[in-house]
Amino acid sequence: MSNKEKDSCEIYCYDETKVNKVKSALLTQRIDLMARMFKVLADETRMKIAYALCEENELCVCDVAHIISASTATASHHLRTLKQLGLAKYRKEGKLVFYTLVDDHIRQLVRLASIHSQELVESGI
Repeated sequence: MSNKEKDSCEIYCYDETKVNKVKSALLTQRIDLMARMFKVLADETRMKIAYALCEENELCVCDVAHIISASTATASHHLRTLKQLGLAKYRKEGKLVFYTLVDDHIRQLVRLASIHSQELVESGI
């Protein structure tokens, strides 16, 4: 028996009440924005930056560049991408630019991903 046969229904049927409830709920959601947010965070460098901003709350572009071992131009590019999607914001102080995550929802998302990844490692995945 192939894996497809093991993890798939053997007959086709569905719960019309559940399906209609979920389809209705999907109409009120911006799934496209949620998917874009996860796509942006799926980049390892941007996830490192988001994690760093969870740890320190606010970091200068130069700090981020050192953390990710990249140029300030590369750090700025990734920070700008996070900002454009509404995950990070910045403030300018003289010649320095400081970034922070926009709110606690993003911090929680990154922290949950961190906890979950540790659990995966511990379980041998």
